[in-house]
Amino acid sequence: MRPLTDEETKSFFDKLSKYIGENIKLLLERPDGSYCFRLHRDRIFYVREDLMKKAGNISRKNLLSMGTCFGKMTKTGKFHLQITALDFMAPYAKHKIWLKPSAEQQFVYGHHVMKSGLGRITENTSQYEGVVVYSMNDLPLGFGVAAKSTQDCRHADPMTLVAFHQADIGEYIRNEEALL
Repeated sequence: MRPLTDEETKSFFDKLSKYIGENIKLLLERPDGSYCFRLHRDRIFYVREDLMKKAGNISRKNLLSMGTCFGKMTKTGKFHLQITALDFMAPYAKHKIWLKPSAEQQFVYGHHVMKSGLGRITENTSQYEGVVVYSMNDLPLGFGVAAKSTQDCRHADPMTLVAFHQADIGEYIRNEEALL
């Protein structure tokens, strides 16, 4: 368990800012305590500082996890965001997509979002912008990348892809062993 290097921090914050923008500050400066990001076994954890200090008493070999895993660093130095970060990203998301009930199951099974399943989309969403995907009941289902801008979605064919799938809550079942 160690602090992130400058390169790791830049890669991590670049990826996270695609989804929540400048709201990264709100993750670190919370009213319920001080939080930080730490790297352990190529995974980046979001952890309370007092919990981090207590975890420092456990050897690295025996420490499996602490706090919430936001994702992992690849061997090439890129950051891969995981579904476990969804609960912290959803309240601060800049761009959102809501799915019709008929499209929720397809998204949770790992498929992209088509125009026919799109319930609504936030205004001014540009192409290739990070989006958080919600059900019509405002339950966060996952996140992805907008394949079309808001304006393009209005005039699109029903079978056109409007968002590329990146992660969904179904991964808790499909990839249970790889999440931690």
